[in-house]
Amino acid sequence: MPLINIIRGETIPVAPLNVRTPVFKLPIWAVVVWETIKALAWLVATYIRHWYATLPATGLTWLYLAHGWQALAGLVAGIAAISTGWAFGHRLSWLRFGWWPILARVRRLVYRRRWMAAMVTAKLSVSYDKRTIIPQIRRVRCRAGCDEVLVRMVTGQIPDDFAKASERLAHTFGVRQLKAMPGPTYATVVLVLMRGDSLHATVEPLPVPDALDFTALPIGAQEDGDLYRLRLFGTQVLIVGATGSGKGSVIWSIVRALSGGVADGLVELWGLDPKGGMELGIGRPLFARFASRDFAEMAAMIEQAAATAQERAARLAGQTRQHVPTVDEPLIVLVIDELANLTAYLTERQLKDRIKAALGIVLTQGRAVGVHVVAAIQDPRKEVLPARGLFPTRIGLRLSEPAEVDMVLGDGMRDRGALCDRIPQTQPGIGYVVLEGDPTPMRVRLTYCDDDTVRDMAHDYGRLRLVGGNAAGGAA
Repeated sequence: MPLINIIRGETIPVAPLNVRTPVFKLPIWAVVVWETIKALAWLVATYIRHWYATLPATGLTWLYLAHGWQALAGLVAGIAAISTGWAFGHRLSWLRFGWWPILARVRRLVYRRRWMAAMVTAKLSVSYDKRTIIPQIRRVRCRAGCDEVLVRMVTGQIPDDFAKASERLAHTFGVRQLKAMPGPTYATVVLVLMRGDSLHATVEPLPVPDALDFTALPIGAQEDGDLYRLRLFGTQVLIVGATGSGKGSVIWSIVRALSGGVADGLVELWGLDPKGGMELGIGRPLFARFASRDFAEMAAMIEQAAATAQERAARLAGQTRQHVPTVDEPLIVLVIDELANLTAYLTERQLKDRIKAALGIVLTQGRAVGVHVVAAIQDPRKEVLPARGLFPTRIGLRLSEPAEVDMVLGDGMRDRGALCDRIPQTQPGIGYVVLEGDPTPMRVRLTYCDDDTVRDMAHDYGRLRLVGGNAAGGAA
């Protein structure tokens, strides 16, 4: 069928166009020169890009050719001697300026080898204009037990995309865990690859602080090697974990950090142990008030704490926004083991309602006036603990199901690396917390205080003394 063209209503037959691509013949010498220039440019670019390896190699080669192998061996021996002396003389600076930068260069090459396959298989690559675009590695930093890889994301990606693929990436690069954090700019993300496990060993009890800082109570160790310091001012603390996960370690670590204040009279601990005193009873002298069997007495203690919070709030209104503990008005901390026995499992409806009402007042009004709650529970569901959202600080230990992680630490925290359901039973006291100002959960391990440690602590710092089996000194 002939081609036609319609112009102004007229049909005019049009012959097919015969287009011929022009062909230019280049002499062979021009092709050779062009390819040589391209090869030289590639060599120069590679030399400059990998200067940290090419410059030392060039220097060593020149030294060998100019002065022989003796000079080369002497230089290597001298560098080894200086490095060894530096490492033993000042290990921190040697790691920071010597070892870690060298290891970072080596690990960057290792990551680059698997990078393309990792991005494609983890579905982090983008197809655009018939091309496959992948995120680019910008920098690698090494620290004890982990690597930090700064990645420039592809347009349209967000850090949560990498967080959701963290488990796949961890297996790809052969590390224990990978966490994704927002980078220094909106277009970057920082991937933290955990190589080893710095929290494998039990953390021994920390020394009792001489100067009490309620904004930084040392109670354990972080995965990055720093001390984990709990901020108690302005918050309420909820500890969630399955049976045998180490909730007692968290409780006694906090009590140990506060025991210096107990001895000075700046802190009053009120203990509520619905399990008959099996957990808190061993440290009885540390508690100004203690209840373990009578649920009515426990309800009265919580109501008294609520009344104290309301009285302080009315008196301090317009004067200050944060209560400062004194001997006359100490910081009150309600330590509750297994809170569900008071809020869900208690059969007396009237008593349960009294506890819930008083607890709600303490949780909402007590933070600024020095009335705090440190509570432990096994089941984080709303049906068991309706006031779960009133605990700003939550510590998630080993949990039974993946869905419970987000219940405890917040939506999306498991994708960001809080694998509470993966903590082995052989490692009690390990958990995840969300540090202030950091959306990425931090893996921590709380100190382990055995029975003898608690008894010694109660003897050395407890203000309550037991005389003839009876409590003396204001016990409730």
